[in-house]
Amino acid sequence: MSGEKVEQRIEEKAEKLVEDEIREKVETKVDEKTEKLVETTEKKPKSALSKKEAKGPRGFRGRRPRKTTEELLAEHLGSWKPKTKLGREVRNEKIKNLDEILDKELKILEPEIVDTLVKLETELLFAGQSKGKFGGGKRRAWRQAQKKTKEGNIVTFSALVVVGDKNGHLGVGFGKAKETLPAREKAIRKAKMNIFKIKRGSGSFDGSSTELHSIPYKVKGKCASCHIKLMPAPQGTGLVIGDEGKKILRLAGVEDIYSNSKGQSRTTLNYTKAIIDALEKLK
Repeated sequence: MSGEKVEQRIEEKAEKLVEDEIREKVETKVDEKTEKLVETTEKKPKSALSKKEAKGPRGFRGRRPRKTTEELLAEHLGSWKPKTKLGREVRNEKIKNLDEILDKELKILEPEIVDTLVKLETELLFAGQSKGKFGGGKRRAWRQAQKKTKEGNIVTFSALVVVGDKNGHLGVGFGKAKETLPAREKAIRKAKMNIFKIKRGSGSFDGSSTELHSIPYKVKGKCASCHIKLMPAPQGTGLVIGDEGKKILRLAGVEDIYSNSKGQSRTTLNYTKAIIDALEKLK
């Protein structure tokens, strides 16, 4: 063999050895990196993981299921620390019925008292009106008002809320704040603290049922120019009253009624106060 061929073979063997060494080094480095990644992902909490790591497998976004209103209310009542004597008695289960408080005419200063004793439903009344030409805007839940100052126009929102258990207990509250949601929360709190009991019956001469589906006798209510008259109706009649009145009476547990209103009944605030005035006379 010539000297040139020997040199070529030696060079080829040297190149192969260098390539093998480089491959081994790269493979070892890759293995070390993968091991480190596995260790860090196992040790890392979910919050420290990146978005791709937190998502997990494809199609799963890692979202927690939302809690229901009953679960949130139970958590709130669990952390409730009563400040009044009545609240402590309710928390210690000395008072187990809302009628005991209402019959003694005790003042409720904490809405959690009502939440622990009764399951309530809430309804927003359309007390406001959206802007429209010639006052023809649609009715809405939020009542908006503006105050002129040197700094500019200060906007406030107010809400009217009805609360009831559909079993003779009813409350109405009016809340006012700079934003809509705080106004609604204030109104709900006040409605729970203003809760009262309604006497129900079947006072219609046309019907013969003994169920508590209507009111026992005629009552009248008044607020400003708004006058309303509520009359008992036979079973199956339904609520013959305006839309806002239906919301109130439905939560009170009244299914059948006749009504007659006079005056400016389109102002929802006075209209609801007139209905409440009439229902309070049923005590």
